[in-house]
Amino acid sequence: MNQSEYKKIISDAIQAEVEAFTYYNAVAAKAKDAVIKSLFEELAEEETKHKVTLEGFLAKGPEKMHFVESKDYKVGDSLPTPALTADLKPVDGIVIAIKKELEAMQMYTQLAQASGEEAQKKLFLELASMERGHKSRLEDLYTNMAFPEAW
Repeated sequence: MNQSEYKKIISDAIQAEVEAFTYYNAVAAKAKDAVIKSLFEELAEEETKHKVTLEGFLAKGPEKMHFVESKDYKVGDSLPTPALTADLKPVDGIVIAIKKELEAMQMYTQLAQASGEEAQKKLFLELASMERGHKSRLEDLYTNMAFPEAW
């Protein structure tokens, strides 16, 4: 992978983080439930941090990123993606967010597999790990909303 390809991939990843921020911010603004509002505000803030991190890698290189591995329980992987409508139910908004995180995680994993340089591979695996962590948090929320405990 040459430098211009690397920069294009990172630039595309930055754009994806901006799109995720915009979506999460919009959901947070519409959310009536304080827990959902807080989670989406936090996710929007994290996407902004990812954007800044990626911008740093465009300028410096991938050698300095380190993240903790997150477990992927694949709860949302087989859920159908709901249509994006004005009257979207909160649980459907969570499913869309899970799908966005899944797509980002898969993209970064594929980029890691295609990378011929260890530093680039490490960067993409760590980005995939970040997105897996987001997906896991959203899946926890989805599980609690879609299958509330009843006694």
